[in-house]
Amino acid sequence: MADLNPNLPGDDRWAREALTQLAFAAVTEQRRARRWGIFFKFLFFGYLVGLLVLAWPDSLDTTAMTASAKKHTALVRIDGLISSSTEASAKNIIEALRKAFKDDKTAGVILEINSPGGSPVQSGEIYDEIQKLRQQYPKIPVHAVTSDVCASGGYYIAAAAQNIYANKASIVGSIGVRMDSFGFTDAIAKLGVERRAYTAGSNKDFLDPFKPVNPEEVKHLQGMLDAIHQQFITAVKQGRGERLKDNPDVFSGLMWTGEQGVGLGLVDALGGTRSVAEEVIKEKTIVDYTKHTHWLDRLFDETQVSLSTALRSGLGMDGMAQWR
Repeated sequence: MADLNPNLPGDDRWAREALTQLAFAAVTEQRRARRWGIFFKFLFFGYLVGLLVLAWPDSLDTTAMTASAKKHTALVRIDGLISSSTEASAKNIIEALRKAFKDDKTAGVILEINSPGGSPVQSGEIYDEIQKLRQQYPKIPVHAVTSDVCASGGYYIAAAAQNIYANKASIVGSIGVRMDSFGFTDAIAKLGVERRAYTAGSNKDFLDPFKPVNPEEVKHLQGMLDAIHQQFITAVKQGRGERLKDNPDVFSGLMWTGEQGVGLGLVDALGGTRSVAEEVIKEKTIVDYTKHTHWLDRLFDETQVSLSTALRSGLGMDGMAQWR
């Protein structure tokens, strides 16, 4: 560094140089701190923007909005387990169906189903809504297209459509009801565990897995399952009508390929979403109305389900019937 004043004594010049260097260092440090401050402000702002985008309840789908400006085939996907805590819940599916039917540019609706089944209640609500919408909008056809699997509760929903199409290798059927449980009486006896359960109500420990099987309880449970099964059979017969073949195996819980399903009257013809849109509905433009649950909503729903499951277990109500 150049000597600012060569006439100053040596000690004074050294002090002056040291002060000058300290001043420059302070300025440099301030600039560096200011740059880092700006960087972190931008980073925090970007983080907030990201959170707002993720938290936005219904992000705009510009492609769907553009496509819905002309005649189109509406698509609603039912994917995975049908349950109140999944995307394939009655709430989500019904909301998507209503939106699709209300659009005056909708020429027809396709239900694309890839589900092994699930809740009888959720499946029944979707079935009833489809029937209601068909009456309300008689000029808009609704067809079900099975993907990999359309079984149990998935097929229950499909039966509400005017026609069912499948791939020749699709799995369809499984018209039945099941409830799973376990028995631990021998295990706790070997381990020397003493079961202590306190209830109010003579049947509150109904089907307790830690007590021996009670034939009367099993009989009552079987009556419940048979009643739900009959609801399923009635809905399928109502939806399929005379297309169903007179074969007792149809309602036995067995499953078939899509090709076999055609022979049994469970499926009308082989086809996929694209072919049904182009050849049956006659509108090749497809607009997806499927409602995707936001991650914040899923987190809330999963927490709610976990709490209700814990509550049911505590009250001895953990066994639930499933169409699967």
